[in-house]
Amino acid sequence: MADGIHDTAELEYDVIVVGSGAAAFAGALGAIDEGMTVLMVESTEKFGGNTAMSGGGLWLPNNPLMQREGAADSREEALTYLEETIGEPGRSSNRARKEAFVDGIADYVLTTEKYGFRWVRAAAYPDYYPELPGGKVGRSIELKPVDAKGIGRWRKLSRGLLPFPMMNTDMYLLGRPWSTWSGFWAGVRLVFRTLGGLVRGKILVGMGAALAASLARAVVVDGAVPLWLNSPAERLVMDGDRVVGVEVRREGTPVTVRARHGVLLAAGGFDQDKERRKKLQGVEGNPAGSPGAWGKGIDMAVEAGAALEYMEDAWWGATVKPVEGGLSSFMVGERSMPYSLIVDKDGRRFANESESYVDLGHHMLEHDGAAGPYWFILDGRYTKRYFLTFGVDPKANKKMVAQGIRQTADTIDELAEKIGVDAANLRAEIDKFNGFARTGRDQDFARGDSAYDRYYGDPTIHPNNNLAPIEKGPFTAYETVIGDLGTKGGVVTDEHARALREDGSVIEGLYSAGNNSAAVMGHTYPGPGSTIGPASVFGLIAARHMAGRRASSTAAASDDDVAVDAG
Repeated sequence: MADGIHDTAELEYDVIVVGSGAAAFAGALGAIDEGMTVLMVESTEKFGGNTAMSGGGLWLPNNPLMQREGAADSREEALTYLEETIGEPGRSSNRARKEAFVDGIADYVLTTEKYGFRWVRAAAYPDYYPELPGGKVGRSIELKPVDAKGIGRWRKLSRGLLPFPMMNTDMYLLGRPWSTWSGFWAGVRLVFRTLGGLVRGKILVGMGAALAASLARAVVVDGAVPLWLNSPAERLVMDGDRVVGVEVRREGTPVTVRARHGVLLAAGGFDQDKERRKKLQGVEGNPAGSPGAWGKGIDMAVEAGAALEYMEDAWWGATVKPVEGGLSSFMVGERSMPYSLIVDKDGRRFANESESYVDLGHHMLEHDGAAGPYWFILDGRYTKRYFLTFGVDPKANKKMVAQGIRQTADTIDELAEKIGVDAANLRAEIDKFNGFARTGRDQDFARGDSAYDRYYGDPTIHPNNNLAPIEKGPFTAYETVIGDLGTKGGVVTDEHARALREDGSVIEGLYSAGNNSAAVMGHTYPGPGSTIGPASVFGLIAARHMAGRRASSTAAASDDDVAVDAG
Protein backbone atom coordinates (compact mmCIF):
# COMPACT_ATOMS: atom_id res chain seq x y z
CA MET A 1 0.00 0.00 0.00
CA ALA A 2 1.29 3.47 -0.88
CA ASP A 3 2.14 5.53 2.18
CA GLY A 4 1.22 8.79 0.42
CA ILE A 5 4.63 10.35 0.96
CA HIS A 6 7.48 8.08 -0.12
CA ASP A 7 5.99 5.65 -2.63
CA THR A 8 7.52 5.95 -6.12
CA ALA A 9 7.23 2.39 -7.33
CA GLU A 10 4.28 3.06 -9.61
CA LEU A 11 4.85 5.82 -12.18
CA GLU A 12 1.74 5.27 -14.24
CA TYR A 13 -1.80 5.85 -12.96
CA ASP A 14 -5.24 6.06 -14.48
CA VAL A 15 -5.62 9.65 -13.26
CA ILE A 16 -3.18 12.32 -12.11
CA VAL A 17 -4.57 15.20 -10.05
CA VAL A 18 -2.52 18.40 -9.69
CA GLY A 19 -3.45 20.26 -6.50
CA SER A 20 -5.01 19.33 -3.17
CA GLY A 21 -8.03 21.58 -2.61
CA ALA A 22 -11.72 20.77 -2.94
CA ALA A 23 -11.68 20.36 -6.73
CA ALA A 24 -8.60 18.14 -6.65
CA PHE A 25 -9.94 15.87 -3.92
CA ALA A 26 -13.35 15.65 -5.59
CA GLY A 27 -11.63 14.42 -8.73
CA ALA A 28 -9.57 11.92 -6.78
CA LEU A 29 -12.61 10.68 -4.86
CA GLY A 30 -14.52 10.24 -8.10
CA ALA A 31 -11.64 8.27 -9.57
CA ILE A 32 -11.61 5.99 -6.50
CA ASP A 33 -15.35 5.57 -6.79
CA GLU A 34 -14.90 4.50 -10.42
CA GLY A 35 -12.20 1.98 -9.53
CA MET A 36 -9.36 3.96 -11.09
CA THR A 37 -5.87 4.46 -9.68
CA VAL A 38 -4.93 8.02 -8.74
CA LEU A 39 -1.89 10.11 -7.89
CA MET A 40 -2.19 13.58 -6.33
CA VAL A 41 0.68 16.08 -6.44
CA GLU A 42 0.90 19.28 -4.38
CA SER A 43 3.54 21.99 -4.81
CA THR A 44 3.71 23.10 -1.16
CA GLU A 45 4.55 21.41 2.12
CA LYS A 46 0.88 21.29 3.19
CA PHE A 47 -2.33 20.06 1.55
CA GLY A 48 -5.74 21.69 1.36
CA GLY A 49 -5.06 24.87 -0.60
CA ASN A 50 -7.58 27.71 -0.32
CA THR A 51 -10.24 25.17 0.72
CA ALA A 52 -8.59 24.36 4.04
CA MET A 53 -8.32 28.08 4.84
CA SER A 54 -11.91 28.87 3.89
CA GLY A 55 -15.30 28.83 5.53
CA GLY A 56 -15.85 25.40 4.00
CA GLY A 57 -19.36 26.10 2.72
CA LEU A 58 -20.65 24.84 -0.65
CA TRP A 59 -23.43 26.62 -2.51
CA LEU A 60 -25.42 23.72 -3.98
CA PRO A 61 -28.97 24.59 -5.05
CA ASN A 62 -31.62 21.86 -5.04
CA ASN A 63 -29.31 19.55 -3.14
CA PRO A 64 -30.39 16.25 -1.53
CA LEU A 65 -30.43 17.75 1.98
CA MET A 66 -32.99 20.32 0.86
CA GLN A 67 -35.07 17.60 -0.77
CA ARG A 68 -35.04 15.45 2.38
CA GLU A 69 -36.08 18.38 4.55
CA GLY A 70 -38.81 19.51 2.18
CA ALA A 71 -37.13 22.86 1.49
CA ALA A 72 -38.68 24.19 -1.69
CA ASP A 73 -36.25 24.30 -4.60
CA SER A 74 -35.99 22.85 -8.10
CA ARG A 75 -33.67 22.49 -11.05
CA GLU A 76 -35.69 25.10 -12.93
CA GLU A 77 -35.51 27.65 -10.11
CA ALA A 78 -31.78 27.09 -9.69
CA LEU A 79 -31.12 27.64 -13.39
CA THR A 80 -33.41 30.68 -13.48
CA TYR A 81 -31.46 32.21 -10.61
CA LEU A 82 -28.12 31.46 -12.27
CA GLU A 83 -29.26 33.13 -15.48
CA GLU A 84 -30.53 36.16 -13.53
CA THR A 85 -27.33 36.61 -11.55
CA ILE A 86 -24.67 35.49 -14.03
CA GLY A 87 -26.09 35.77 -17.52
CA GLU A 88 -23.64 34.52 -20.16
CA PRO A 89 -20.61 36.83 -20.03
CA GLY A 90 -18.30 34.15 -21.45
CA ARG A 91 -17.79 30.62 -22.68
CA SER A 92 -17.16 29.26 -19.20
CA SER A 93 -20.53 30.44 -17.89
CA ASN A 94 -22.69 29.20 -20.75
CA ARG A 95 -25.99 27.37 -20.30
CA ALA A 96 -24.49 23.90 -20.71
CA ARG A 97 -21.97 24.54 -17.91
CA LYS A 98 -24.66 25.90 -15.60
CA GLU A 99 -26.82 22.84 -16.26
CA ALA A 100 -23.87 20.51 -15.67
CA PHE A 101 -23.23 22.18 -12.32
CA VAL A 102 -26.85 21.96 -11.14
CA ASP A 103 -27.26 18.42 -12.45
CA GLY A 104 -24.01 17.24 -10.83
CA ILE A 105 -24.88 18.41 -7.31
CA ALA A 106 -26.80 15.31 -6.20
CA ASP A 107 -23.99 13.03 -7.38
CA TYR A 108 -21.43 14.98 -5.36
CA VAL A 109 -23.47 15.02 -2.14
CA LEU A 110 -24.52 11.37 -2.35
CA THR A 111 -21.04 10.18 -3.29
CA THR A 112 -19.39 11.98 -0.40
CA GLU A 113 -22.06 10.69 1.99
CA LYS A 114 -21.20 7.19 0.83
CA TYR A 115 -17.66 7.86 2.02
CA GLY A 116 -18.77 9.04 5.46
CA PHE A 117 -19.29 12.79 5.02
CA ARG A 118 -21.92 14.28 7.37
CA TRP A 119 -23.42 17.37 5.77
CA VAL A 120 -25.74 19.94 7.33
CA ARG A 121 -27.63 22.83 5.73
CA ALA A 122 -26.99 26.46 6.57
CA ALA A 123 -30.78 26.78 6.56
CA ALA A 124 -30.92 30.49 7.40
CA TYR A 125 -28.19 31.63 4.99
CA PRO A 126 -29.71 33.48 1.98
CA ASP A 127 -28.48 33.54 -1.58
CA TYR A 128 -26.62 36.80 -2.21
CA TYR A 129 -29.49 38.13 -4.37
CA PRO A 130 -32.48 36.36 -2.78
CA GLU A 131 -35.01 38.84 -4.17
CA LEU A 132 -34.20 37.91 -7.78
CA PRO A 133 -36.29 35.27 -9.60
CA GLY A 134 -35.25 31.82 -8.40
CA GLY A 135 -33.50 33.21 -5.30
CA LYS A 136 -33.77 31.18 -2.10
CA VAL A 137 -32.61 30.85 1.49
CA GLY A 138 -30.72 27.77 2.72
CA ARG A 139 -28.96 26.41 -0.37
CA SER A 140 -25.51 26.23 1.23
CA ILE A 141 -24.23 23.13 3.02
CA GLU A 142 -21.22 22.41 5.21
CA LEU A 143 -19.77 19.53 7.17
CA LYS A 144 -20.43 18.88 10.81
CA PRO A 145 -17.21 19.21 12.85
CA VAL A 146 -14.87 16.25 12.42
CA ASP A 147 -12.09 14.74 14.51
CA ALA A 148 -8.81 15.78 12.94
CA LYS A 149 -7.15 12.80 14.61
CA GLY A 150 -8.93 10.68 12.03
CA ILE A 151 -6.28 11.53 9.45
CA GLY A 152 -3.34 10.67 11.72
CA ARG A 153 -0.04 12.28 10.80
CA TRP A 154 -1.70 14.17 7.97
CA ARG A 155 -3.35 16.47 10.52
CA LYS A 156 -0.15 18.47 10.93
CA LEU A 157 0.23 18.66 7.16
CA SER A 158 -3.14 20.36 6.60
CA ARG A 159 -3.32 24.04 5.72
CA GLY A 160 -6.45 24.40 7.87
CA LEU A 161 -6.20 27.42 10.16
CA LEU A 162 -9.01 26.92 12.70
CA PRO A 163 -8.18 24.28 15.34
CA PHE A 164 -11.71 24.33 16.83
CA PRO A 165 -15.19 23.27 15.66
CA MET A 166 -16.53 26.55 14.27
CA MET A 167 -19.32 26.32 11.69
CA ASN A 168 -20.85 28.76 9.22
CA THR A 169 -24.13 28.29 11.05
CA ASP A 170 -22.37 29.81 14.09
CA MET A 171 -20.72 32.72 12.34
CA TYR A 172 -23.60 35.13 11.84
CA LEU A 173 -24.68 34.62 15.46
CA LEU A 174 -21.18 34.84 16.93
CA GLY A 175 -20.81 38.30 15.43
CA ARG A 176 -23.26 39.61 18.04
CA PRO A 177 -22.54 37.67 21.27
CA TRP A 178 -23.09 40.67 23.57
CA SER A 179 -26.18 42.14 21.92
CA THR A 180 -28.46 39.10 21.38
CA TRP A 181 -29.23 35.96 23.33
CA SER A 182 -28.90 33.89 20.16
CA GLY A 183 -25.36 35.22 19.71
CA PHE A 184 -24.49 34.53 23.34
CA TRP A 185 -25.80 30.96 23.21
CA ALA A 186 -23.96 30.34 19.94
CA GLY A 187 -20.76 31.20 21.76
CA VAL A 188 -21.68 28.93 24.66
CA ARG A 189 -22.45 26.05 22.28
CA LEU A 190 -19.11 26.50 20.54
CA VAL A 191 -17.24 26.39 23.87
CA PHE A 192 -19.07 23.23 24.98
CA ARG A 193 -18.62 21.62 21.57
CA THR A 194 -14.87 22.26 21.79
CA LEU A 195 -14.57 21.07 25.38
CA GLY A 196 -16.79 18.05 24.69
CA GLY A 197 -14.43 16.97 21.94
CA LEU A 198 -11.38 17.35 24.14
CA VAL A 199 -13.00 15.37 26.94
CA ARG A 200 -13.61 12.55 24.47
CA GLY A 201 -10.03 12.70 23.28
CA LYS A 202 -10.88 14.35 19.97
CA ILE A 203 -9.53 17.40 18.16
CA LEU A 204 -12.67 18.72 16.51
CA VAL A 205 -12.32 21.09 13.57
CA GLY A 206 -14.92 22.82 11.45
CA MET A 207 -15.38 24.86 8.29
CA GLY A 208 -12.60 24.53 5.69
CA ALA A 209 -10.40 22.52 8.03
CA ALA A 210 -13.21 19.97 8.42
CA LEU A 211 -13.70 19.71 4.67
CA ALA A 212 -9.97 19.26 3.99
CA ALA A 213 -9.68 16.65 6.75
CA SER A 214 -12.72 14.71 5.52
CA LEU A 215 -11.46 14.68 1.96
CA ALA A 216 -8.00 13.56 3.07
CA ARG A 217 -9.49 10.78 5.16
CA ALA A 218 -11.63 9.45 2.31
CA VAL A 219 -8.98 9.75 -0.39
CA VAL A 220 -5.53 9.47 1.21
CA VAL A 221 -6.11 7.54 4.44
CA ASP A 222 -8.97 5.19 3.56
CA GLY A 223 -8.48 5.28 -0.22
CA ALA A 224 -4.68 4.85 -0.04
CA VAL A 225 -4.15 7.44 -2.78
CA PRO A 226 -0.57 8.76 -2.82
CA LEU A 227 -0.40 12.50 -2.16
CA TRP A 228 3.04 13.89 -2.92
CA LEU A 229 3.77 17.13 -1.04
CA ASN A 230 6.60 19.51 -2.00
CA SER A 231 6.16 18.14 -5.52
CA PRO A 232 5.28 20.89 -8.01
CA ALA A 233 4.04 19.83 -11.43
CA GLU A 234 6.23 21.51 -14.03
CA ARG A 235 4.78 20.62 -17.42
CA LEU A 236 2.33 18.32 -19.13
CA VAL A 237 3.53 15.34 -21.12
CA MET A 238 2.07 15.28 -24.61
CA ASP A 239 1.60 12.57 -27.21
CA GLY A 240 0.76 14.62 -30.27
CA ASP A 241 -2.20 16.79 -29.23
CA ARG A 242 -3.14 14.57 -26.32
CA VAL A 243 -2.08 14.97 -22.68
CA VAL A 244 -0.67 11.69 -21.36
CA GLY A 245 1.12 12.62 -18.16
CA VAL A 246 2.88 15.18 -15.98
CA GLU A 247 6.49 16.03 -15.24
CA VAL A 248 6.84 16.57 -11.50
CA ARG A 249 9.75 17.83 -9.43
CA ARG A 250 9.37 15.62 -6.40
CA GLU A 251 11.33 17.00 -3.46
CA GLY A 252 13.90 18.29 -5.95
CA THR A 253 14.03 15.22 -8.19
CA PRO A 254 12.45 15.26 -11.69
CA VAL A 255 9.88 12.50 -12.15
CA THR A 256 7.68 11.76 -15.16
CA VAL A 257 4.33 10.18 -14.34
CA ARG A 258 2.00 8.96 -17.06
CA ALA A 259 -1.79 9.13 -16.92
CA ARG A 260 -3.73 6.46 -18.76
CA HIS A 261 -7.04 8.30 -18.79
CA GLY A 262 -6.55 11.93 -17.88
CA VAL A 263 -4.90 14.74 -15.94
CA LEU A 264 -6.99 17.02 -13.75
CA LEU A 265 -5.45 20.45 -13.16
CA ALA A 266 -6.86 21.75 -9.88
CA ALA A 267 -3.89 23.73 -8.61
CA GLY A 268 -5.76 26.97 -7.84
CA GLY A 269 -5.43 30.41 -9.35
CA PHE A 270 -2.62 32.97 -9.49
CA ASP A 271 -3.50 34.67 -6.21
CA GLN A 272 0.09 35.25 -5.09
CA ASP A 273 1.51 36.46 -8.42
CA LYS A 274 1.38 40.21 -7.77
CA GLU A 275 3.14 41.13 -11.01
CA ARG A 276 0.67 39.17 -13.13
CA ARG A 277 -2.26 40.51 -11.14
CA LYS A 278 -1.10 44.09 -11.56
CA LYS A 279 -0.87 43.55 -15.31
CA LEU A 280 -4.21 41.75 -15.74
CA GLN A 281 -6.32 43.15 -12.91
CA GLY A 282 -4.81 46.53 -12.17
CA VAL A 283 -4.10 45.66 -8.52
CA GLU A 284 -1.57 43.46 -6.76
CA GLY A 285 -4.31 41.93 -4.61
CA ASN A 286 -4.42 40.93 -0.95
CA PRO A 287 -5.22 37.22 -1.15
CA ALA A 288 -6.58 35.38 1.86
CA GLY A 289 -5.69 31.95 0.51
CA SER A 290 -2.87 29.50 -0.03
CA PRO A 291 0.72 30.68 -0.54
CA GLY A 292 1.03 28.05 -3.27
CA ALA A 293 -1.41 29.73 -5.68
CA TRP A 294 0.97 31.07 -8.33
CA GLY A 295 -0.93 29.99 -11.44
CA LYS A 296 1.39 27.18 -12.51
CA GLY A 297 -1.53 24.92 -13.39
CA ILE A 298 -2.91 27.63 -15.66
CA ASP A 299 0.49 28.13 -17.33
CA MET A 300 0.85 24.40 -17.96
CA ALA A 301 -2.55 24.31 -19.63
CA VAL A 302 -1.64 27.27 -21.86
CA GLU A 303 1.51 25.46 -22.98
CA ALA A 304 -0.76 22.59 -24.05
CA GLY A 305 -2.93 25.00 -26.08
CA ALA A 306 -5.72 25.87 -23.60
CA ALA A 307 -7.77 29.05 -23.86
CA LEU A 308 -8.20 31.33 -20.84
CA GLU A 309 -11.04 33.50 -19.59
CA TYR A 310 -11.89 35.92 -16.72
CA MET A 311 -8.21 36.51 -15.97
CA GLU A 312 -9.07 40.13 -15.11
CA ASP A 313 -11.38 39.11 -12.29
CA ALA A 314 -11.21 37.60 -8.80
CA TRP A 315 -13.45 36.64 -5.89
CA TRP A 316 -13.11 40.19 -4.59
CA GLY A 317 -13.97 41.72 -1.24
CA ALA A 318 -12.92 44.34 1.26
CA THR A 319 -10.19 43.36 3.70
CA VAL A 320 -8.48 45.11 6.57
CA LYS A 321 -5.05 46.14 5.34
CA PRO A 322 -2.65 43.36 6.34
CA VAL A 323 0.11 44.19 8.79
CA GLU A 324 3.60 43.68 7.43
CA GLY A 325 4.17 39.95 7.09
CA GLY A 326 0.60 39.18 8.22
CA LEU A 327 -2.41 37.50 6.65
CA SER A 328 -5.35 39.33 5.10
CA SER A 329 -8.45 39.79 7.28
CA PHE A 330 -11.24 39.33 4.75
CA MET A 331 -14.40 41.12 5.89
CA VAL A 332 -17.76 39.34 5.69
CA GLY A 333 -20.31 39.94 8.44
CA GLU A 334 -18.44 42.79 10.12
CA ARG A 335 -19.52 45.21 7.38
CA SER A 336 -23.21 44.56 8.00
CA MET A 337 -23.36 45.36 11.68
CA PRO A 338 -24.96 48.67 12.72
CA TYR A 339 -22.87 51.55 14.08
CA SER A 340 -20.48 51.27 11.13
CA LEU A 341 -19.85 52.57 7.62
CA ILE A 342 -17.07 52.59 5.01
CA VAL A 343 -15.77 55.79 3.40
CA ASP A 344 -13.26 56.55 0.67
CA LYS A 345 -10.20 58.80 0.85
CA ASP A 346 -12.45 61.85 0.61
CA GLY A 347 -14.59 60.78 3.56
CA ARG A 348 -17.62 59.73 1.50
CA ARG A 349 -19.54 56.48 1.19
CA PHE A 350 -19.49 54.84 -2.23
CA ALA A 351 -21.49 51.58 -1.88
CA ASN A 352 -23.78 49.48 0.28
CA GLU A 353 -21.39 48.20 2.96
CA SER A 354 -23.58 45.13 3.59
CA GLU A 355 -23.77 43.90 0.00
CA SER A 356 -22.04 40.70 -1.08
CA TYR A 357 -18.28 40.91 -0.77
CA VAL A 358 -17.75 40.43 -4.51
CA ASP A 359 -20.08 43.35 -5.28
CA LEU A 360 -18.31 45.55 -2.74
CA GLY A 361 -14.96 44.60 -4.24
CA HIS A 362 -16.16 45.44 -7.74
CA HIS A 363 -17.49 48.77 -6.47
CA MET A 364 -14.09 49.55 -4.94
CA LEU A 365 -12.45 48.82 -8.28
CA GLU A 366 -15.02 50.87 -10.20
CA HIS A 367 -14.80 53.76 -7.74
CA ASP A 368 -11.10 54.51 -8.00
CA GLY A 369 -9.38 51.38 -9.22
CA ALA A 370 -9.22 50.34 -5.56
CA ALA A 371 -6.41 52.84 -5.03
CA GLY A 372 -7.94 53.85 -1.71
CA PRO A 373 -7.35 54.14 1.08
CA TYR A 374 -10.79 53.27 2.41
CA TRP A 375 -11.74 53.37 6.08
CA PHE A 376 -14.10 51.14 8.05
CA ILE A 377 -15.41 53.49 10.75
CA LEU A 378 -17.03 52.30 13.98
CA ASP A 379 -19.08 54.07 16.61
CA GLY A 380 -17.96 53.37 20.18
CA ARG A 381 -20.95 51.07 20.71
CA TYR A 382 -19.85 48.73 17.94
CA THR A 383 -16.90 47.26 19.82
CA LYS A 384 -19.01 46.81 22.95
CA ARG A 385 -21.78 44.91 21.17
CA TYR A 386 -20.11 43.01 18.32
CA PHE A 387 -17.23 40.61 17.72
CA LEU A 388 -14.41 41.69 15.41
CA THR A 389 -12.41 38.69 14.25
CA PHE A 390 -9.51 40.90 13.23
CA GLY A 391 -9.51 42.73 16.57
CA VAL A 392 -9.10 39.72 18.84
CA ASP A 393 -5.35 39.21 18.82
CA PRO A 394 -3.65 41.83 21.07
CA LYS A 395 -0.34 41.46 19.20
CA ALA A 396 -2.04 42.06 15.86
CA ASN A 397 -3.86 45.07 17.32
CA LYS A 398 -0.57 46.57 18.48
CA LYS A 399 0.91 46.08 15.03
CA MET A 400 -2.13 47.69 13.38
CA VAL A 401 -1.82 50.69 15.67
CA ALA A 402 1.94 50.94 15.12
CA GLN A 403 1.49 50.78 11.33
CA GLY A 404 -1.41 53.25 11.25
CA ILE A 405 -3.95 50.67 10.12
CA ARG A 406 -6.08 51.11 13.25
CA GLN A 407 -6.86 54.64 14.44
CA THR A 408 -8.97 55.82 17.37
CA ALA A 409 -10.23 59.26 18.40
CA ASP A 410 -12.76 60.89 20.71
CA THR A 411 -14.28 63.08 17.99
CA ILE A 412 -15.02 62.74 14.29
CA ASP A 413 -12.85 65.75 13.48
CA GLU A 414 -9.90 64.22 15.33
CA LEU A 415 -10.46 60.88 13.58
CA ALA A 416 -10.61 62.62 10.19
CA GLU A 417 -7.23 64.24 10.85
CA LYS A 418 -5.68 60.91 11.87
CA ILE A 419 -6.90 59.04 8.77
CA GLY A 420 -6.16 61.92 6.41
CA VAL A 421 -9.65 62.74 5.10
CA ASP A 422 -11.44 66.08 4.91
CA ALA A 423 -13.17 66.63 8.27
CA ALA A 424 -16.06 68.64 6.78
CA ASN A 425 -16.75 65.92 4.21
CA LEU A 426 -16.66 63.18 6.83
CA ARG A 427 -18.93 65.08 9.24
CA ALA A 428 -21.43 65.79 6.47
CA GLU A 429 -21.42 62.17 5.31
CA ILE A 430 -21.92 60.84 8.83
CA ASP A 431 -24.73 63.34 9.50
CA LYS A 432 -26.53 62.17 6.36
CA PHE A 433 -25.92 58.52 7.26
CA ASN A 434 -27.28 59.09 10.77
CA GLY A 435 -30.46 60.46 9.27
CA PHE A 436 -30.85 57.30 7.19
CA ALA A 437 -30.29 55.22 10.34
CA ARG A 438 -33.08 57.01 12.19
CA THR A 439 -35.60 56.60 9.37
CA GLY A 440 -34.45 53.05 8.54
CA ARG A 441 -33.99 53.77 4.83
CA ASP A 442 -30.55 54.16 3.21
CA GLN A 443 -31.53 56.49 0.40
CA ASP A 444 -28.07 56.42 -1.18
CA PHE A 445 -27.23 52.71 -1.40
CA ALA A 446 -30.24 50.76 -0.03
CA ARG A 447 -28.27 49.10 2.78
CA GLY A 448 -30.57 46.74 4.63
CA ASP A 449 -33.13 46.32 1.85
CA SER A 450 -31.99 42.78 0.97
CA ALA A 451 -32.44 39.69 3.12
CA TYR A 452 -28.75 39.03 2.56
CA ASP A 453 -27.84 42.37 4.15
CA ARG A 454 -30.04 41.65 7.14
CA TYR A 455 -28.64 38.14 7.68
CA TYR A 456 -25.49 39.59 9.28
CA GLY A 457 -27.25 42.52 10.96
CA ASP A 458 -28.46 42.99 14.52
CA PRO A 459 -32.18 42.11 14.95
CA THR A 460 -32.39 44.23 18.11
CA ILE A 461 -31.74 47.42 16.10
CA HIS A 462 -34.80 49.11 14.57
CA PRO A 463 -36.13 50.16 12.13
CA ASN A 464 -33.21 48.80 10.02
CA ASN A 465 -30.97 46.17 11.59
CA ASN A 466 -28.00 47.20 9.42
CA LEU A 467 -28.11 50.90 10.33
CA ALA A 468 -27.39 52.78 13.55
CA PRO A 469 -25.99 56.29 14.05
CA ILE A 470 -22.26 57.04 14.24
CA GLU A 471 -22.30 59.56 17.09
CA LYS A 472 -20.71 58.17 20.27
CA GLY A 473 -16.99 57.86 20.81
CA PRO A 474 -14.40 56.68 21.04
CA PHE A 475 -14.48 56.23 17.28
CA THR A 476 -12.33 53.61 15.55
CA ALA A 477 -11.21 53.39 11.93
CA TYR A 478 -9.54 50.45 10.19
CA GLU A 479 -7.76 51.00 6.89
CA THR A 480 -9.51 48.86 4.30
CA VAL A 481 -8.16 47.68 0.95
CA ILE A 482 -9.26 45.45 -1.91
CA GLY A 483 -8.85 41.78 -1.01
CA ASP A 484 -9.89 38.47 -2.47
CA LEU A 485 -10.59 34.82 -1.84
CA GLY A 486 -8.67 33.84 -4.97
CA THR A 487 -8.50 34.71 -8.64
CA LYS A 488 -11.44 33.80 -10.85
CA GLY A 489 -9.81 33.36 -14.25
CA GLY A 490 -8.30 30.26 -15.73
CA VAL A 491 -8.72 27.47 -18.26
CA VAL A 492 -11.85 27.49 -20.40
CA THR A 493 -13.64 24.17 -19.91
CA ASP A 494 -16.78 22.50 -21.19
CA GLU A 495 -19.62 20.86 -19.28
CA HIS A 496 -17.42 17.77 -18.71
CA ALA A 497 -14.59 19.90 -17.23
CA ARG A 498 -12.45 19.21 -20.33
CA ALA A 499 -9.92 21.91 -21.27
CA LEU A 500 -10.71 23.73 -24.52
CA ARG A 501 -8.63 25.55 -27.11
CA GLU A 502 -9.51 28.97 -28.48
CA ASP A 503 -11.37 27.35 -31.38
CA GLY A 504 -13.51 25.35 -28.95
CA SER A 505 -11.85 22.01 -29.65
CA VAL A 506 -11.10 19.65 -26.76
CA ILE A 507 -7.57 18.99 -25.50
CA GLU A 508 -7.83 15.25 -25.07
CA GLY A 509 -6.74 13.95 -21.69
CA LEU A 510 -6.77 17.37 -19.96
CA TYR A 511 -9.34 18.55 -17.41
CA SER A 512 -9.49 21.54 -15.09
CA ALA A 513 -11.62 22.56 -12.10
CA GLY A 514 -11.67 25.02 -9.21
CA ASN A 515 -9.76 28.30 -9.50
CA ASN A 516 -7.47 26.61 -12.04
CA SER A 517 -10.42 26.97 -14.43
CA ALA A 518 -12.51 29.96 -15.50
CA ALA A 519 -15.49 30.30 -13.18
CA VAL A 520 -18.93 29.05 -14.20
CA MET A 521 -20.17 31.91 -11.98
CA GLY A 522 -18.89 34.51 -14.43
CA HIS A 523 -18.23 37.86 -12.80
CA THR A 524 -20.56 37.37 -9.84
CA TYR A 525 -21.09 35.27 -6.72
CA PRO A 526 -24.64 33.89 -6.45
CA GLY A 527 -24.51 32.50 -2.92
CA PRO A 528 -22.40 31.37 0.04
CA GLY A 529 -19.90 28.77 -1.17
CA SER A 530 -19.97 29.68 -4.87
CA THR A 531 -16.26 28.91 -5.15
CA ILE A 532 -16.03 25.52 -3.41
CA GLY A 533 -19.45 24.31 -4.60
CA PRO A 534 -18.71 24.37 -8.36
CA ALA A 535 -15.08 23.39 -7.76
CA SER A 536 -16.21 20.20 -6.03
CA VAL A 537 -18.95 19.35 -8.51
CA PHE A 538 -16.76 19.86 -11.58
CA GLY A 539 -13.90 17.93 -9.98
CA LEU A 540 -16.22 14.95 -9.67
CA ILE A 541 -17.64 15.52 -13.15
CA ALA A 542 -14.10 15.33 -14.55
CA ALA A 543 -13.51 11.97 -12.88
CA ARG A 544 -16.84 10.60 -14.08
CA HIS A 545 -16.00 11.63 -17.64
CA MET A 546 -12.56 10.03 -17.46
CA ALA A 547 -14.24 6.85 -16.24
CA GLY A 548 -16.59 6.98 -19.20
CA ARG A 549 -13.68 7.22 -21.62
CA ARG A 550 -12.01 4.42 -19.67
CA ALA A 551 -15.09 2.23 -20.03
CA SER A 552 -15.22 2.97 -23.76
CA SER A 553 -11.56 2.05 -24.17
CA THR A 554 -12.13 -1.19 -22.27
CA ALA A 555 -15.17 -1.98 -24.37
CA ALA A 556 -13.21 -1.34 -27.54
CA ALA A 557 -10.42 -3.62 -26.36
CA SER A 558 -12.95 -6.34 -25.57
CA ASP A 559 -14.46 -6.02 -29.04
CA ASP A 560 -11.01 -6.38 -30.58
CA ASP A 561 -10.39 -9.49 -28.50
CA VAL A 562 -13.68 -11.00 -29.68
CA ALA A 563 -12.81 -10.22 -33.29
CA VAL A 564 -9.42 -11.89 -32.94
CA ASP A 565 -10.93 -14.93 -31.27
CA ALA A 566 -13.57 -15.20 -33.98
CA GLY A 567 -10.91 -15.04 -36.67
